[in-house]
Amino acid sequence: MRVLHRKGIVSTFSTNGIKRHLAVDTLGFPFFTHCTKANVSDDRGLIEMLTKNIDYFQSKPVNIPKITILLDHGYHPEYLREELEKVYPQMMTKIRFELSAKPSKQQNKELGKSGFVPVAARWVIERSNAWIERCKILVKNFERTLDNATAKVNLCFIRLMLQRLAASS
Repeated sequence: MRVLHRKGIVSTFSTNGIKRHLAVDTLGFPFFTHCTKANVSDDRGLIEMLTKNIDYFQSKPVNIPKITILLDHGYHPEYLREELEKVYPQMMTKIRFELSAKPSKQQNKELGKSGFVPVAARWVIERSNAWIERCKILVKNFERTLDNATAKVNLCFIRLMLQRLAASS
């Protein structure tokens, strides 16, 4: 089993009535996936995803360094902390939230960059989203239940990882 070492990146994207919440490792491979209705906020979806996988955090020893979860600016770390501590009081001894850097246009201009400038940490999750968009079945929401939608996302990532393994051998 792979372990989310130092950093995980969280993102959501929606399609036709559902939101797909992803937590990926630094290579862009999935760690947790979860689907919700499209009207669920990003914060609530992340709380649901982490709560659903609470056994991973409960079994993680405290003496191992905290997992850093990078968030984009659509999330509210203080609210997430409060809600997760209600579910599992020791949660914040095992994880920490960090807002991903978002350089301003002025900062990019000072560095001599213009137009689209990818942010390294943010690019990992965007690349993962692009990988699953290659699965035709995920372009639209054909599923009747959120569990089926989550299973399709997981199957797409399994297929992707198998292809990578087959290519490397």
